[in-house]
Amino acid sequence: MKIISGKYKGSILNGYNIKGTRPTMDRVKESVFGMIQTRVLNSVCLDLFSGSGSLGLEAISMGALKCYFVDNNKEVIKILKKNITKLKVEDFCEVYNTSYELFLSKTDVKFDLVFLDPPYNKYDLNDILIKLLECDVLKKGSLIVVEHNSDFNYPDSLNLYKQRKYGNKQITILEK
Repeated sequence: MKIISGKYKGSILNGYNIKGTRPTMDRVKESVFGMIQTRVLNSVCLDLFSGSGSLGLEAISMGALKCYFVDNNKEVIKILKKNITKLKVEDFCEVYNTSYELFLSKTDVKFDLVFLDPPYNKYDLNDILIKLLECDVLKKGSLIVVEHNSDFNYPDSLNLYKQRKYGNKQITILEK
C-alpha cells in the first residue's frame, strides 16, 4: 500500500494486514483520485473509518489543506499515527479515536471531501449519510466517496456524481 500521486508519491504506508480492516487497493485508489482530482487541491477532508489513513493521506499528498481521520479501533489509530509521522504531515492531520456518530455530532468543521469506507455489512451506509447531513458537516458541492460491496440507498438531497465497479468492490461518489 503506497501513496500513488502528489508530493509523497511512492511512499509506502504501514497497515496493509491489520485485522478488521480492508485497505483500498492501489488501482482502485488511483481510479478514485482520477475521478476527483480537480476537487482535492485546497480541500478540507474527512476520512471516516480511516484505517491506516490511505485515502486521507493520498488527499494530503495531492494538496488537501487538512484531513480529519476518524476510527474507533485503537490499533488502527496507532498505525495511522505512524503513517502521519512517517510522511511528516502532522500539521495537516487531526486524528480522532472515536465513533463516527460522536465525531459528527461534536465537530463544527465543514468538509469538501468525505471518504467513507466502513467495514462491509457492519454499518448501514444510508444511516451514515443521513448523519452527515443531519450534523450539517458538508459544504454545498461536497463530494462523498463511498467504497462498498453492495447497492445501497442514499438520501434524495445527494446526487450521484460518478460510480464504478472493481470486481466485488464498488465506488459511488455522491455530491451535496
